[in-house]
Amino acid sequence: MGISSLWKQLFFINHVSLSTFFCTFASKYIDYKVRMNVLDLINQDTDKRNFSFEVLPPLKGTGTDALFATIDKLKGFDPLFINITTHHSEYVYREMDNGKFERLRLRRRPGTIAISAAIQNKYKIPVIPHVICSGATIEDIEYELLDLQFLGISNLLLLRGDKAKDDKTFKPIKNGHAHTTQLIRQVNQFNDGFFADGTPIQKPGEPFHYGVACYPEKHEEAPNMELDMQYLKEKQDLGAQYAITQLFFDNKKYFQFVKKAREMGITIPIIPGIKPFGKLSQLTVIPKTFHCDLPQELATEVLKCKTDNDAKALGVEWTTQQCKELYAAGVKNIHFYTVSAVDSVGQVVSNLL
Repeated sequence: MGISSLWKQLFFINHVSLSTFFCTFASKYIDYKVRMNVLDLINQDTDKRNFSFEVLPPLKGTGTDALFATIDKLKGFDPLFINITTHHSEYVYREMDNGKFERLRLRRRPGTIAISAAIQNKYKIPVIPHVICSGATIEDIEYELLDLQFLGISNLLLLRGDKAKDDKTFKPIKNGHAHTTQLIRQVNQFNDGFFADGTPIQKPGEPFHYGVACYPEKHEEAPNMELDMQYLKEKQDLGAQYAITQLFFDNKKYFQFVKKAREMGITIPIIPGIKPFGKLSQLTVIPKTFHCDLPQELATEVLKCKTDNDAKALGVEWTTQQCKELYAAGVKNIHFYTVSAVDSVGQVVSNLL
């Protein structure tokens, strides 16, 4: 065999070996990133402007096309993680043959756990499903944790959840939790290797890491900001590793909230939750629905808008400047709420990165 032929074979072998090595390395890195604790993702030593976003599971029977289309629009910006909401069942009324109505419970958006796994497997992006008290028994939650563990999903957002549509106040269902702190304690006990009834788990899996929600303008049911923040401190002390805020439009409210939190000994990352303003009707709908104020400057500009397209353009501009200020202040990750705002979020992120 000639020298040149030998070198060609060696080059081919090395080329194949290197290709295999790099493919294997890339695959293992992606798998490692998907399974990383979200806190480690947030705290990576990088100057990159990170972002994440929240999506809703599809309405019952509508398939995944619309959901995946949303992710396809944003995946190219390399999101840090994707948050998937959970929705409890609600009452609906169905007329019977005798003319009377029966009340039934219906879940309009089932499948949070399955959708989380589908997203993680399809896009190789870390997912954080919501686990909520609302509409779930302690046993339901236990099975959720088991399913998530089987699927290799270890990051969670623990929430009480909203009250049922027809209820005036939040009411846990029988054998359910009334507060997020109770849910946290159940997850902690599961992480420690015990089911809710105290039975040991024969082979405990990977422990869960979790965050919670917080409210820069106070939770609607809290009597005052101080008590609301004391609850956040309690959640941190129980093991919450980060908090994601309710949406807000005034950065001053966020900065004041973080300052007060630090003074109270709340040290976990507080991720700002942002949603671009998008329609003229939101001028009154947003304060009512999300219990947050619009700054006077923003409200004044909205009143000048003639169409929803004008309001949408204003929302993109406002949110872009809002996010630039947050990043400049040292925020490592901004979380976007995408419902009815996917295109606007895409424009904002494009303006920032």
